[in-house]
Amino acid sequence: MDVSLQLQRPLRFKEVLNHRTDCFKIRPFLGSLSFARTIQFTPWRCECLPSRVSLRVTAGAADFSKRRQRRLSTRSSKSSKGFGRKTKLGTGNQKRDQKDNGENEDSNIPTLSESEESNQTEMESTVAVDEESTIALYQKNKVNESEKEELKEDVPSKTKSYLNAENGSARKVVEDVLGLQKKELILENDTVSTSRDAATYEGKHFTDYAITEEKHLAGTETDGTVTGKDEKTIEDASAKLKLEMEEKLRKQEIERLAEGNFLKGNKIFVYPQTVRPDEDIEVFFNRSFSTLNDEQDILIMGAFNDWRWRSFTMRLNKTYFKGDWWSCQIHVPKEAYKMDFVFFNGQNIYDNNDKQDFCIIVEGGMDVFAFEDFLLEEKRRELEKLAKEQAEKERQEEEQRRIEAEKAASEADRAQAKVETGKRREILEQLMKQAPRSVDNIWFIEPNEFKGADKVKLYYNKTSGPLAHANELWIHGGHNNWCNGLTIVEKFLRSGREGGDWWYAEVVVPGRALVLDWVFADGPPKVATIYDNNNYQDFHAVVPKSIPEEMFWVEEEHQIFRKLQAERKLREEAIRAKAEKTARMKAEMKERTLKRFLLSQKHIVYTEPLDVHAGSTVTVFYNPANTVLNGKHEIWFRCSFNRWTHRMGPLPPQRMLPADNGSHVKATVKVPLDAYMMDFVFSEREDGGMFDNKGGMDYHIPVFGGIVKEPPMHIVHIAVEMAPIAKVGGLGDVVTSLSRAVQDLNHNVNIILPKYDCLNLSHVKDLHYQKSYSWGGTEIKVWFGKVEGLSVYFLEPQNGFVWTGCVYGCKNDAERFGFFCHAALEFLHQGGLQPDIIHCHDWSSAPVAWLFKDHYMHYGLSKTRVVFTIHNLEFGAHFIGKAMAYADKATTVSHTYSKEVAGNPAVAPHLHKFHGILNGIDLDIWDPYNDKFIPVPYTSENVVEGKRAAKEALQQRLGLKKSDHPLVGIITRLTHQKGIHLIKHAIWNTLKRNGQVVLLGSAPDPRIQNDFVNLANQLHSSHSDQARLCLTYDEPLSHLIYAGADFILVPSIFEPCGLTQLTAMRYGSIPVVRKTGGLYDTVFDVDDDKARAEAQGLEPNGFNFDGADGAGVDYALNR
Repeated sequence: MDVSLQLQRPLRFKEVLNHRTDCFKIRPFLGSLSFARTIQFTPWRCECLPSRVSLRVTAGAADFSKRRQRRLSTRSSKSSKGFGRKTKLGTGNQKRDQKDNGENEDSNIPTLSESEESNQTEMESTVAVDEESTIALYQKNKVNESEKEELKEDVPSKTKSYLNAENGSARKVVEDVLGLQKKELILENDTVSTSRDAATYEGKHFTDYAITEEKHLAGTETDGTVTGKDEKTIEDASAKLKLEMEEKLRKQEIERLAEGNFLKGNKIFVYPQTVRPDEDIEVFFNRSFSTLNDEQDILIMGAFNDWRWRSFTMRLNKTYFKGDWWSCQIHVPKEAYKMDFVFFNGQNIYDNNDKQDFCIIVEGGMDVFAFEDFLLEEKRRELEKLAKEQAEKERQEEEQRRIEAEKAASEADRAQAKVETGKRREILEQLMKQAPRSVDNIWFIEPNEFKGADKVKLYYNKTSGPLAHANELWIHGGHNNWCNGLTIVEKFLRSGREGGDWWYAEVVVPGRALVLDWVFADGPPKVATIYDNNNYQDFHAVVPKSIPEEMFWVEEEHQIFRKLQAERKLREEAIRAKAEKTARMKAEMKERTLKRFLLSQKHIVYTEPLDVHAGSTVTVFYNPANTVLNGKHEIWFRCSFNRWTHRMGPLPPQRMLPADNGSHVKATVKVPLDAYMMDFVFSEREDGGMFDNKGGMDYHIPVFGGIVKEPPMHIVHIAVEMAPIAKVGGLGDVVTSLSRAVQDLNHNVNIILPKYDCLNLSHVKDLHYQKSYSWGGTEIKVWFGKVEGLSVYFLEPQNGFVWTGCVYGCKNDAERFGFFCHAALEFLHQGGLQPDIIHCHDWSSAPVAWLFKDHYMHYGLSKTRVVFTIHNLEFGAHFIGKAMAYADKATTVSHTYSKEVAGNPAVAPHLHKFHGILNGIDLDIWDPYNDKFIPVPYTSENVVEGKRAAKEALQQRLGLKKSDHPLVGIITRLTHQKGIHLIKHAIWNTLKRNGQVVLLGSAPDPRIQNDFVNLANQLHSSHSDQARLCLTYDEPLSHLIYAGADFILVPSIFEPCGLTQLTAMRYGSIPVVRKTGGLYDTVFDVDDDKARAEAQGLEPNGFNFDGADGAGVDYALNR
């Protein structure tokens, strides 16, 4: 049983009073006084309050050393003036529970015998009461026996007198304590221990005395118990005294540190001396050693973790320690590993430790890398929060736009309804003026006066018109000038009325009818053949008791308005649904494309999971058998992130381990949160040796979900073609589609193009003159506009080089394009533009490469790199070879074509920087679901219906016979490269097999053009309903051919890439191609290329052939 007594008198650590050495000893309960954990701070500029100490009377086993040591804990405080109090101690019952549960938890507590063997110097303390009722702690070593004997008999009576006061309550004790004097507690070796003698007293005597004292505290001498209320009072008093005593100890320790640091000349120190995260510390600063020694105000300014976390500025308070010490309290956050700070006077005088700043290491918390991860996680959460806020903001803005758009559209509908109502009213009022109530001997209505919803009889004299011999009579009617169409259909009955062959029909008058409209017929709708329609004017009759006209027209306008609104909302919903479906299909296509790319190199390298996400762990599998490292005994994995620019730098080389799947090896790596790209190479040894770096390109895999996005690059294309404004061949398509694709990746893309006088300006938005500059002896005007969402600068030199009416075909083309290339670089230089990449294309803009290196790289465009792409090596090989030598990187448009031209003298010396990258098409421009040039939009879900409609529309437009026979489409430039002899052969062979052929294209060579004109005339005479040759450029017709054809033929002799076959597959037409260049890379034969397609994650998708003669074409077409 533990009983804590609070004796509130000033402490005198002077005498030791014992009550029978064999019975008990009262000692102060101090606990573990680790100076790393302080609990209360009193500013030294103030006088300390009287101390209180917690006294503990313990009944139990004499071996006290086995008791679990109690630790002091620190509670954080935001006050700069001192430490907060320690958390309150529990009640007596709670303490007993803690004791029972934790008795044996700490195996590191030494036993009594072990303590006796320790070389530490201990200070023993005892508590007694003197003649003036003073309880004090004293004595560093053993208490001498003579003093014990003197005090034996005094303790029980005098202690009892104070504990018995006021009927046993603690109030009297508290009052008496105020009169006690303060005494300094002497410490040695920063440790306070109780006397070992205390542990030798018998438990029986402690129990007897404890029971006696508890009786007095409870106000009774007989029951031997302590009530819960009194026990709580004792516990609270004990806790308060203990805190105050510990505060006094802490003050003395700090005073000792202050004196020691002053003597050593140290400018600062902190308490506790070991700084730990999520705790309060006291920073002490000696003004006398500082440049601030004459300043009245001292402030500290700092932050944590190299000034990156939780900045603070606080005022220091002067202490009464020797040496002009100033101090303040600072809370160390849990994320800290270092504290950085300087001192200043609140204005402009600083002490920054000779420009090195002051710093304190925080122990036991995060390290630098853990803090970096913490910051990344914090940033991720912040970005998520910002994204949610931005999404909500955009949603609200979109909702506001929708409301405003709805309001505007509603007003437009109302205005349109008003206009339509006015038109109808004018027509109907004119009709009402002319409409009779009856026509003698032809028709009349009974009763003569009627209104809407009445049932009337309409009489008709059969002999008055063309229905005189009809077996039946019917009325086909409506109202208000047929505004709702046919609403009245009734059969006539013979009436027996005299004066003619009269028949009648009972008709219900429409409720809102002003005028009835009808004709007579010999049968019901869709059956009748003979009509009496009043000589094409129909019959009309006014409704005599109709609703008031003004009320009718108000209601009519409102009905028209509602109808317009409903129709508009249906249209808007259809547009919205189509846009959502388009976006979904585009995202799915991108996902499939990425997956296909990742799987395309699976025979060498792949990851699990396939999609790499930031913050995850990924396993990299590598098959050295298919690389330059084949046969090496070891494979080492070298990795970094963000294109080798990550803050952590390259990771340490990692030896790859054998995987379960054959010859593959594997390595595992943790992807940081701030990664957007994973970069790696492989080597044969830890220190390097032979590398597999993918031919100098390194391996790169995109990382998703990172908090850092790839910094956008500025890319400028300098080209002489661009679709659709200046398109001659595939180069123009690639410039546009590649630029749009790169721009979709959040890069900044510009295009510089000559402003030909033959530009198709209808596709240029917001074209305007921007500025002029002088170069090359002439003025060059700069125009700016948007083409397919791309920013385009048009250069128009006033020397006439671009006023030729064509793109190619002039005798001085090399001079024209050379001038344009130099002018484009000068435009960048004079405009102060600093692109990351200049991309030039084919021989026509090849001069950019060497002009840049010779004239601009060292004069304002130093950070720019040049990429050169070969689209067709057939033209301008000399220019291409020179550009290859000067470019930083060179590419061509397919893997197979790069191999086919690798031996060319223009390319061979530069294979180390030459790469084949397959072209693509723009899925927004070539999209059968949103194509305005085809009759029925379609996707894979309704491709049969869509292509059937397109085929019928194509046959109708070109005058071909409507037929289900195969239709072969050919869309090409008519040159020898495109295999024109194979095209002719395919036309005749298709017609021979009863198919249809449509050709769209023209020839730059007049002789070839005339040859095909003659062929077109011949086919028109012999196969007018089967073949049509359109020898011109027609963009809308090309869309219809791609959609309507069953097959698209591309029999090129050589083809760097080819876009025709890609567009054909986009529209669901089957490509028939020759095995060359990009055609071989993109079309996989349904019979012969199943394995090749599977290796790239694809399926067979067409027909191909090898030869360059008619037999090869026949082999493909016949299948």
